[in-house]
Amino acid sequence: MSILSNVNLNSLRAVEAVARLGTLSAAAAELGVTAGAVSQQILKAEAQLGRDLFERTPKGLVPTQIGAEVAGHLADGFAALARGVSLTNRRPDDAITVSVAPVFAGKWLVWRLGRFAEAHPEIRVRIDASTTLVDPRQGEIDACIRVGWGDWPGVNMEELFPQRVFPVCAPALAERLSDVSDLATVPVIREPNSMFGWDVWLAPNGMSEDELGEGPVFSDASLCLDAAVAGQGVFLAWETLAEDALAMGRLVAPFPGRFRTGISYWFVEPEAVRRPPQIDIFRAWLVDELCAAAKGNS
Repeated sequence: MSILSNVNLNSLRAVEAVARLGTLSAAAAELGVTAGAVSQQILKAEAQLGRDLFERTPKGLVPTQIGAEVAGHLADGFAALARGVSLTNRRPDDAITVSVAPVFAGKWLVWRLGRFAEAHPEIRVRIDASTTLVDPRQGEIDACIRVGWGDWPGVNMEELFPQRVFPVCAPALAERLSDVSDLATVPVIREPNSMFGWDVWLAPNGMSEDELGEGPVFSDASLCLDAAVAGQGVFLAWETLAEDALAMGRLVAPFPGRFRTGISYWFVEPEAVRRPPQIDIFRAWLVDELCAAAKGNS
């Protein structure tokens, strides 16, 4: 008899969810049950397995060493189950689903998807725009386009494009900028949640961020870019996000020099999962588009 016959599947789901999310309430919200029900399922799993999987502390449940190991395997197992079940919802000609950050989707990707559709009318691309770090091993997501350092565990990654940044502003505001030091005299748009600061560009130009002028603050890079177009200040823009506004003349780059931030765009796929062949075609097209953009900006 399989060892799985002795363990309730819902109990294992509860163990995996709590270990991954960290709290009973978060696991309960994901599983659609009460926190008390999750607690009971964990007790049931521990009784059936004959081992304590969590330590009960004043701050909540903390996985034991064996509990953490079990939860890791459960995460892989449930991810594989989710991928398998999702196949029943897909016909051979169904769309591929790609998760991407809304700012990259809105400012760059959607403007180019028409070219992909023209080149590959047999492939339909569904874009899932989300700020959440989606796990491509679960659900119907075939791949993700992520921004970062490429240090995500449990996935296959391919670096697409190292990101560079530089100041941009409306043409009228640029008339007030003849030297880098002039940035201290104009409004500077800031994004407090950015993965990098102005010093990435300022340091090579002999300035520091504390010398900059004040200006509006927005929590989203897309809003910051729109504010720059509206003439509200100078923004340290991502190369890809500013590309089209620069081409249309809505923004200008008042100073030379584009510097790498150390982060990149990455194409992320589930590990050890057979991917649809359409994904290879989409990825190759994406690389070509990014390379073309890089050549145009160099």
